Amino acid sequence: MKVFNFSAGPAVLPAAVLERAAAEMTDWRGSGMSVMEMSHRGKEFIAIADKAEADLRELLGVSSDYKVLFLQGGATTQFAVVPLNLAAEGAVVDYVATGEWSAKAIKEAQRFCQVDVVASGEQWQFTRLPAPETWRCNSGAAYLHYTSNETIGGVEFQSTPSAPPGVPLVCDMSSNILSRPVDVSRFGVIYAGAQKNIGPAGLTVVIIRQDLLGRAGKKVPSMLDYKVQADNGSMYNTPPSYAIYIAGLVFEWIKDFGGLVAIEQHNVAKANLLYDFLDAGSFYRSPVAGEHRSRMNIPFRLHDDALDEAFLKFAKARGLEQLKGHRSVGGMRASIYNAMPKEGVLALVDCMREFERQHG
Repeated sequence: MKVFNFSAGPAVLPAAVLERAAAEMTDWRGSGMSVMEMSHRGKEFIAIADKAEADLRELLGVSSDYKVLFLQGGATTQFAVVPLNLAAEGAVVDYVATGEWSAKAIKEAQRFCQVDVVASGEQWQFTRLPAPETWRCNSGAAYLHYTSNETIGGVEFQSTPSAPPGVPLVCDMSSNILSRPVDVSRFGVIYAGAQKNIGPAGLTVVIIRQDLLGRAGKKVPSMLDYKVQADNGSMYNTPPSYAIYIAGLVFEWIKDFGGLVAIEQHNVAKANLLYDFLDAGSFYRSPVAGEHRSRMNIPFRLHDDALDEAFLKFAKARGLEQLKGHRSVGGMRASIYNAMPKEGVLALVDCMREFERQHG
């Protein structure tokens, strides 16, 4: 039985990437070593890391005005690293609250800065996004931060908002990076945990405009200083080398797929399949406002919550895994990142249709 993994993260990886990694597990291209065994200072791994960065730059159109960092600690560590690097003590920083992950970023930044929540979706229980034209941004803020896709709530910005002139735009792009083209030049910092659309857990990608380097205070630990990491080529300490290798394979896979334009078309088609089914009846429903629905994470509910466990069991028996919604919101959630094939979404819709026939 073929299994389709709808986990929100760590998430499904392209089959071709897993197969290639398996083939190279014990001997990377005649080196006689696994990538996991290589010195991060050796020529073999340097070549792997350099190609991964070059491919990521090509996919996203990252210019030489930016540094690309391969770090550890997940996006959650970046919740602290961003204010430590971009804001002086007591500075005002602007945040947009759109769900659980932006709330965590706000809470962490409050340890170091004066946080102004300039807009919030709380009044809609985070099922829709506050319109950018309503944001009460500060012209003198150290930066403006938003989360482009809320993995738990399933809301996603369909376009890039604007920060006031001179205010760097910072984005947590963990769960929708590389799912569509994006104009990197509009951002001061983009950061993303890898375990959704890039590779395995353990790697965090940071893309930072070079003029923002060197702003960290003297008390900021070296490991958390963007300039230290940039000056050392992300190798101030041993980097997450195997995760970088897998990420590099994923970047190659995306290029072979046709790049981000083709990936976006693929993601739109998959999301429409599931949303169209949800909207066509009353047995299932999407809690998210139509114009703010995520292409990556699709929460849905059955008309009777008492059927949830039966549905999960029914789906699992058909090879559909990890559909249980986050514990904070309940219901179901299908995460359909880049690597989820259209076949998996069709299998889910067929399963949902059959379950409804039996229990509707």
